[in-house]
Amino acid sequence: MGRKSGVTAEQIANLNHYRTDFRFSELEKLVLEYADAMTETPVEVPDALFSRLREHFNEAQLVELTSAIAWENYRARFSHALGIEGENFSEGAVCALPVRTANAVPGH
Repeated sequence: MGRKSGVTAEQIANLNHYRTDFRFSELEKLVLEYADAMTETPVEVPDALFSRLREHFNEAQLVELTSAIAWENYRARFSHALGIEGENFSEGAVCALPVRTANAVPGH
């Protein structure tokens, strides 16, 4: 889906470095920052980040973006909790792992 929307293989390979990678537009970096914030436990999206998002998206678009990120988080956590593994449909593709923050608790 991402590739059909113009996401390059280089962007996928460098996803963990989106903040500093020139291949990502400022808007893409902003959306990925939002996805990171929504994926943290507990979820804490700073007001300043949400204000920056409102500069680019209307309310309906923000609801849709938030829903898409929340759905992917739900799907990933649901599968992980049940031990559901990938079926190798994307063999050889990149599976980027989230960057751990300094205060992250292992296993959470």
